[in-house]
Amino acid sequence: RMSLSVDLHHHVIPEFYWDATNEDGNVAGGINPPRWSLDGAIAYLDEARIDVAIASISTPGVHLGDDAAAGILARRVNEYLADIKRDRPDRFGAFAALPLPDVEGSLDQIAYAFDVLELDGVSVMTNAGGSYLGDSRFDPIFAELQRRAAVVFVHPIASPDPIAHTLGLPDTLLDYPVDTSRAIAKLHYSNTFTRTPDVKYVFVHAGGTIPYLASRFAIVDQMDVIPGAQERGAFADVLPRLYWDTASAFSDPVLHMLRSVTGLDNVVFGTDYPYPHDAISIGGLRQLKGTAELDDRERRGILGGSAARLIPRLARLESPL
Repeated sequence: RMSLSVDLHHHVIPEFYWDATNEDGNVAGGINPPRWSLDGAIAYLDEARIDVAIASISTPGVHLGDDAAAGILARRVNEYLADIKRDRPDRFGAFAALPLPDVEGSLDQIAYAFDVLELDGVSVMTNAGGSYLGDSRFDPIFAELQRRAAVVFVHPIASPDPIAHTLGLPDTLLDYPVDTSRAIAKLHYSNTFTRTPDVKYVFVHAGGTIPYLASRFAIVDQMDVIPGAQERGAFADVLPRLYWDTASAFSDPVLHMLRSVTGLDNVVFGTDYPYPHDAISIGGLRQLKGTAELDDRERRGILGGSAARLIPRLARLESPL
């Protein structure tokens, strides 16, 4: 096989998780996904001709207000993810769920996910009850992720701003990209990125609005209005070490902007399955495979090469049997 295609943004919705999180019609992003099954997910990967999916849960995550319940749900989700990875290592990897904002519970799950379950990284939401990644209360978590040089997959969640929900629009339209942008800004200006040089951060949907706003960050950096600039350096120097996925962000203008702002070396393929209709996400993959915006090296990197750099065991799957 020449090269592997890897879907780094692939959601699972096992029944126990659906039951725990959708009781009050709290549908992720305002879009009701079809009922999910493992067989259906594998059939989708086959139809789309995607070799491996790195599975994670989507919003609302595992913390619904109670630390103890969140810890139990996180453990159950992570054991489920470990099971599908163990049963089909040729088709699945997994990012463990963390029960933020519970710091102790999250540290417990990090240890369990890496040392016992051997998962490929962790997934976290952009904010937890209105506290954003980069908030000082989460410093112990990021120190541990740095110690492990972990892959950290960052997914948006409903905005804590109540006004956002009065527009009558799905969260996925504006608020998810903005929440991702808030988390990136907070991680940068809290100097969390600087203190975690070995963490590999993956931001979905091509980083929300960040590629478009990067020049604005450069102006704020020049103005020197946010303390800690000496330690942190310029946002422009941070951009090339962050990873960006193509979920709902696979069009030529977005690829063009990513190349000029962040470079394409750290762009990875993601579908957001099962939330967009299959035809949309398969169409996105077809667009990436066919667009003249990418050369062959860039295309191979986006479709699987960069993911194999993030998760080295994927590179071993590539070698011909």
